[in-house]
Amino acid sequence: MTKPFFEINNTTSGKARAGTITTDHGTIQTPIFMPVGTVASVKTVHQRELRDDIKAQIILGNTYHLYLRPTMDVMEQAGGLHQFMNWDRNILTDSGGYQVFSLSASRKMSEEGVKFKSHIDGSYHFISPEKSMEIQRQIGGDIFMAFDECTPYPCEYNQAKTSMEMTHRWLKRCIEWCKENPEIYGHRQRLFPIVQGSTYSDLRKISAEFISEQNAEGNAIGGLSVGEPEEEMYPITNEVTDILPKDKPRYLMGVGTPWNILESIGLGIDMMDCVMPTRNARNAMLFTWNGVMSMKNEKWKRDFSPLDEFGTSYVDHEYSKAYVRHLFVSKEYLSKQIASIHNLAFYLDLVKVAREHIIAGDFYEWKNSIVPVLKQRL
Repeated sequence: MTKPFFEINNTTSGKARAGTITTDHGTIQTPIFMPVGTVASVKTVHQRELRDDIKAQIILGNTYHLYLRPTMDVMEQAGGLHQFMNWDRNILTDSGGYQVFSLSASRKMSEEGVKFKSHIDGSYHFISPEKSMEIQRQIGGDIFMAFDECTPYPCEYNQAKTSMEMTHRWLKRCIEWCKENPEIYGHRQRLFPIVQGSTYSDLRKISAEFISEQNAEGNAIGGLSVGEPEEEMYPITNEVTDILPKDKPRYLMGVGTPWNILESIGLGIDMMDCVMPTRNARNAMLFTWNGVMSMKNEKWKRDFSPLDEFGTSYVDHEYSKAYVRHLFVSKEYLSKQIASIHNLAFYLDLVKVAREHIIAGDFYEWKNSIVPVLKQRL
């Protein structure tokens, strides 16, 4: 008997839920955090470490960057991204929309799509909703995203409304293209539409209702975690998850800090991603069960205790705070690798423990007690 794409395994008295996503590349236990592998690589981390030590169940690939390099002819010759990067677990690809629209000085948008200039060599390219779908077919992720426009923050109401409406029209084009163009690598791909509307409650409600009507296998919330305060992000997320179907996975794009992740789970989010654990790691910031550490601080110079006594990664127990500080101060590349492995393992452990508390029925009590600890600066 074929398993459904998404099953809810348990819920609490609130909106947090534990679920299971099943694709042709295996199962994903939700809530889940997805490491970002922008150019077919999670920065400074081997795929073996992602799989065996960090225990990532799904990672992200970036449509814009992979389209420009190595290019899609190379990707197809390799047999898709799974084969190209030797990753046998799940992959989600974004649509390229966020990267294209962040190139505000070198792109021109129309109803048809977006013309933009490559950041690599200055050459011009054009991505439409159909082209985004084609590229993501060629990449071959298990989950792929509809082409959308991600508005900046702050954003005027009329701009947000116009953008949202075009995102909806583009979604229809994405759906039609997918109906006419089957998968090419022998495994199934699932299209997720994206709710937009900036921080305007009425627009988010309209968008969430429109997205829900498309009856996709999962849904995403975009345009948050782009600079708005948490006091705006959480209520919008809460309103949208009230509308999106309860029997479909919900993906909050680009979130975030450990406390953002736990608060979002409490609002009914199942999937999250962010570059923060690896980016901050490369800049000597570690997230731990005791709080946040800046590894260049003098206070760690003679601290020979484990990197994180509560951590689950081998690096947490094989290396001391003093040693990792020394590596950062000495500008050794190994410092970035150790820190990245630690942060990613911590993020995956965080959602694993959150899942356990959801199933146990005490998630909200645990969340409220642990969030202030996670925010501490050590």
